[in-house]
Amino acid sequence: MPSALSHDDMTDVELTWIEKKIEYWIRFGHEAHEQVLDRRRRVVSFRPNTVFAFVRWAGNDFGTIISRIDIVRAVEPGEPHQTLPFVRPGGEILLKIEGWPKVEDVLRHVDAIEAIGIDADAVSPDHWRHVHNQMAVGHQPRAYTPEQHRAFLLRGKVQP
Repeated sequence: MPSALSHDDMTDVELTWIEKKIEYWIRFGHEAHEQVLDRRRRVVSFRPNTVFAFVRWAGNDFGTIISRIDIVRAVEPGEPHQTLPFVRPGGEILLKIEGWPKVEDVLRHVDAIEAIGIDADAVSPDHWRHVHNQMAVGHQPRAYTPEQHRAFLLRGKVQP
């Protein structure tokens, strides 16, 4: 019942954009609310069980300081969760990748999923865990296929 949700039940993500210094953005995920704090900062909110990708990049005169992508499932109120900077209260982290070359690989993987007509936020959470695990050991993750997606959707219909 989305209308019964209060804002306190949502997951907030603080985004900052200072060109070539701090660039935090959402790559995918359906935002339920947005609050503009000033011209460089805003807070976006996600309903429970929404999956989103949060990209963080920061640099200085000498180059990149941090580049990271986290794919997160927003949690239900009271549900156990992991903490994550700029994400309140936190979420279930499905994928956590650091380093720009690897972040770019994840972004290309997301692009490939969207190219076959599947919204990245609708992908099986198990697939994002697979991508995380494969990349963590230096392997190439398997592509997500329409057949896998169909099986994931059917599994959701038969589970209580």
